[in-house]
Amino acid sequence: MENFALVIEDDPDLSGIFTKALEAAGFKVETLMDGALAQKRLEEVIPRVIVLDMHLPHVDGITLLKQIHSTSNFKDTKIIMTTADNVQAELHRSQVTIAMVKPITFSQLRDISARLKIN
Repeated sequence: MENFALVIEDDPDLSGIFTKALEAAGFKVETLMDGALAQKRLEEVIPRVIVLDMHLPHVDGITLLKQIHSTSNFKDTKIIMTTADNVQAELHRSQVTIAMVKPITFSQLRDISARLKIN
């Protein structure tokens, strides 16, 4: 779906910031706070952008990243990985469009989201 974004983040404050930033960049946003729910939802939708936290309840971000890369459905999906772990960001940087280390500001994500938007 064009200009559809999926935010997968279990921290409600960060999830809200990411959602508002993506909406400000012109995306329709759906938010999930649980890795297992995200895993099921990714079988139903193909977002233009996924903001993916690495530390999630039930199914972690690394498992979700493997799921995303295991199918060609997501070949055009941009993945913004978010983590507070610098080492993890470096380990997975080559598998994502952008790796962001927390804390992340509204304006940082809005500006990045706007660059990823398909008009």
